[in-house]
Amino acid sequence: MDKRLFDEVVYLLDEMSQDTSVPKNVRKNAQDAKMKMDQQKMSLDIRCASAIAILDESSNDPNVPSHGRAELYTVISKLESLAKS
Repeated sequence: MDKRLFDEVVYLLDEMSQDTSVPKNVRKNAQDAKMKMDQQKMSLDIRCASAIAILDESSNDPNVPSHGRAELYTVISKLESLAKS
């Protein structure tokens, strides 16, 4: 596991969960994804897949502003990289 990448993903999820410029459901999904990543008893690839599924649902929401969607795609991309490491 790449500890630096893991910490970066958790940080980005935390930032997104506190960003008031994105809809409330996106903030809640970011918080849920962060909680999934913090569950140490599951393997890393399962935690990443769960977080990706949660965030992918938000990325398809038409109410998400373009900067929020870009942020979601960035986190999803980093999660995919983390799952492969």
